[in-house]
Amino acid sequence: MTVSPADRFAAARARSGHMQLTRFREELSFDLDPFQIAACERLEAGSSVLVAAPTGAGKTVVAEFAVYLAMREPNAKIFYTTPIKALSNQKFQELVRHYGASEVGLLTGDTNVNPRARIVVMTTEVLRNMLYASSDLLDDLAFVVMDEVHYLADRFRGAVWEEVIIHLPTEVRLVSLSATVSNAEEFGDWLQAVRGDTEVVVSEERPTPLNQHVLVGSRLYELFATNGDERTDKVNPELLRATQAKGRGAPGRSRGNSWKDRRFAPERLSRAGIVDLLHEDDMLPAISFIFSRAGCDSAVEQVLRSGISLTTAEEREEIRWIVEERCRTLLDEDLAILGYWGWLDGLERGVAAHHAGLLPAFKEVVEELFQRKLVKIVFATETLALGINMPARTVVLERLEKFNGEARVPITPGEYTQLTGRAGRRGIDTEGHAVVQWREGMSPQAIASLASRRTYPLNSSFRPTYNMTVNLLERFGRDRARDVLESSFAQFQADRAVVDLARRAKQQRESLAGYAEAMECHVGDFVEYSRIRRELTDLERKRVPADEPRMHEARERRTARLDELRTQMRHHPCHACPEREQHARWAERYWRLKHDTDAIVRQIEARTGAVAALFDRLTELLLERGYVKRDEDGNLVVGANGRMLARIYGERDLLVAECLRRRVWSKLDAASLAAMAAALVFEPRRDVDEPLEHQLPRGPFREALARTTEIHEDLDALEERHRVPRSPDLALGLAPAMYHWARGRRLEDVLDRAGLAAGDFVRWSKMVLDLLDQIEQVTTGALSETARHAGDLVRRGIVAHSSVGS
Repeated sequence: MTVSPADRFAAARARSGHMQLTRFREELSFDLDPFQIAACERLEAGSSVLVAAPTGAGKTVVAEFAVYLAMREPNAKIFYTTPIKALSNQKFQELVRHYGASEVGLLTGDTNVNPRARIVVMTTEVLRNMLYASSDLLDDLAFVVMDEVHYLADRFRGAVWEEVIIHLPTEVRLVSLSATVSNAEEFGDWLQAVRGDTEVVVSEERPTPLNQHVLVGSRLYELFATNGDERTDKVNPELLRATQAKGRGAPGRSRGNSWKDRRFAPERLSRAGIVDLLHEDDMLPAISFIFSRAGCDSAVEQVLRSGISLTTAEEREEIRWIVEERCRTLLDEDLAILGYWGWLDGLERGVAAHHAGLLPAFKEVVEELFQRKLVKIVFATETLALGINMPARTVVLERLEKFNGEARVPITPGEYTQLTGRAGRRGIDTEGHAVVQWREGMSPQAIASLASRRTYPLNSSFRPTYNMTVNLLERFGRDRARDVLESSFAQFQADRAVVDLARRAKQQRESLAGYAEAMECHVGDFVEYSRIRRELTDLERKRVPADEPRMHEARERRTARLDELRTQMRHHPCHACPEREQHARWAERYWRLKHDTDAIVRQIEARTGAVAALFDRLTELLLERGYVKRDEDGNLVVGANGRMLARIYGERDLLVAECLRRRVWSKLDAASLAAMAAALVFEPRRDVDEPLEHQLPRGPFREALARTTEIHEDLDALEERHRVPRSPDLALGLAPAMYHWARGRRLEDVLDRAGLAAGDFVRWSKMVLDLLDQIEQVTTGALSETARHAGDLVRRGIVAHSSVGS
């Protein structure tokens, strides 16, 4: 009889109580908080745990204890999943330092280091793919850590978290770490339903208190008033007076509750001025969040132009050594293109930017120098708030709104909490500081509302895809696959919403019965009579459009129906009732409420089984296309093309599979295939002009592109007919640049052609490499060889330089 790691753990825990936790705590240099102890005790007792706590509260200690438990059981393994490669890389390095390189592996899709280690760090997608492939790496798996599990709400990648949670063997214990969410208990209830024994541990206490400030002109004010030493929930009256005075343009002096007694300056403080203020008041290191890359780069330039230097000679020497060591393999000819010298100058003076446009190696250096307290101020986009370990003493917000791709929108309380959660370094600072720079139109009360509320609901973004559909059918068959999908968090939330909707519908039906009773007429059926009146009124108000192709016939039909309804109304018994208009008032209420109730019923019908219903439609489409077929018993089975689709991941998975099965790309050379892969993975940040035809690769590429576009249009019509979400259009913006990069062109030429920052180019190149690797794996012969060669051509220069896990 085989005994699983979970069974061995259960037996050991029954004997030892919390002995392992006691030993673990003895090895720490600090004591655990109550929520950490509670979570670790439940973990040692054999439960899965969901830990929801603020940024910097120490959630990862629970994950570290899971690693500690796994390493004390012979052969047991633990997977540590993260949402982004930078986090995987960071966690990999931490675990290597603690357990040694032989015990720790890293899998990020494009990086494969020691995959059979007992501790393996990976992105969540890698684990999902392992589960679908029934990888033998899953043998002896005892724990899975899901860091930043609130990524489940991400509309592009969130479904992966649910797939992993649903498909992991039930004996594997799950350690889910989340930011503070307002519906943690609901999420925990779902985990309990699909995973079994799961303990929900919620903490809203920050280990380091956070002081909230507003910078008005050049003076910092406490956001909240105080009563003695206690902070209240009321806005500081001094702040209210200052913002009102500033609105009138009247200068003045601060008294009482102002945080520092400074001269009032009616103009907004420059970025250099803010850095000076923070430096003078010992509020560095700081992160200033600016919701645009250009704004971050501009802020660094402004600060450097002011002549600010925040480092000592010794620190500058250390910074230069670290930078040169981390970047020594970059080509000299690329350094100027990458802005290396200006970037280094800023670092040596303690100033840096951090955003997705930076070369990954540059971002990692900034992170390392900030953690070492060598960089003092970082101007960053909100991506820095997504889990990377870069706590600061102070967080500055220049604005409380951001561009969401379509319009400028206010940040949410959850986003405010996530951003300001970086302030206050545990074990270093006695308090953290959040600073909002006041500007015209801001309301102190609105800022206080953002800072006070903790509403950050976790909502599922799960929906089946083509790849998921064939994988589920292959593993479970149709009926069992539908059951699996019905167990998703998306359906769990929909079902809970249905309960509330059903309650509303029931209440409204009771009201409808009351209205029907109130309009009862002793001479006839007033519901029927009121329906005739309502249809007549609606038709009288409706006008026939002037551009109606058959306007004359439409008018004739309308007139005939009006005559018919008027006749019905005049001859109805209720028309002669002396209380007709009194009944009619109740009838109007009845029909309004019935319209609302019918809408609720439609919502219920749409939500009940909605996930499985989409799966059914995807299945029918794949059946029509030949990826799925019926066996002699009528059961659905996955064919050879379906098994190929099961190994293709991405937004355009079916389009890729269709092109491969039809050998559309068989005549492409390696550089052209790299360009085609770029067209399939690229998603421009905003609406941009597509390249002109003469800019695209010539010869077989254009013929292959035309056929690929035809197939996409065919699929688009098919998806519309089957009522499933349509696949994104091809985006050619990166294709010419990727073609020339694969042909060996210089970085400067390629970046100029692409119109992309170096970091963006590297990120998209990694996705191109991922797709090329999939093509190599699922095809044979010449195309597989071409895909391998294309990958070799793309993987050069700054793309090859990108460090492990970046």
